[in-house]
Amino acid sequence: MHFTHDTEIALQGAAGLVNTSARRPGDVEELATVDDLDAFVRAWRWSGRRARDRAELTEVRDLRPRLAAFWELDEEGFAAQCNTLLAEAGALPRLVNHDDFGWHLHATPDDAPLATRMAVEAAMAFADVLRAGELRRLRTCEAEDCEDVHVDLSRNRSRRFCSTTCGNRMAAAAYRERQAAGGED
Repeated sequence: MHFTHDTEIALQGAAGLVNTSARRPGDVEELATVDDLDAFVRAWRWSGRRARDRAELTEVRDLRPRLAAFWELDEEGFAAQCNTLLAEAGALPRLVNHDDFGWHLHATPDDAPLATRMAVEAAMAFADVLRAGELRRLRTCEAEDCEDVHVDLSRNRSRRFCSTTCGNRMAAAAYRERQAAGGED
């Protein structure tokens, strides 16, 4: 299943936002400052108005657990959460063409608060996932020491880890374990 380009970006951006929070002991809060949020917005190429203040940072940080819930919800809860996010924002889809993204949907005005735009874009992308019957593409990293979420956009739904770092670390650990057990590689 291939999603549209804007859906894939919104899904990956939602996962990226969820993963900025410190969810386990030893994790680092990646959105600790307004400058951190500025860097995140630049990296994910968010357009539209920005307040660039602590209130905006707080709103974005408060959105993370609401988005993280999508990785744990069943279909009914998933649909309800999508509908809630869209209704809260008064989402009204419209076609736009900016930067190098080509035609895609925005469902909030450009001057809506950043957290609102993030919530709505994620909800619209999650709606596409649900409509396609692809909830199993929303996964949590299988590395023993990682709880980051990711979106499996591979053709055969085989992505197990949130990053190559986690995948390589687990492969190296498995190799060391086989070597210690006397296996040959």
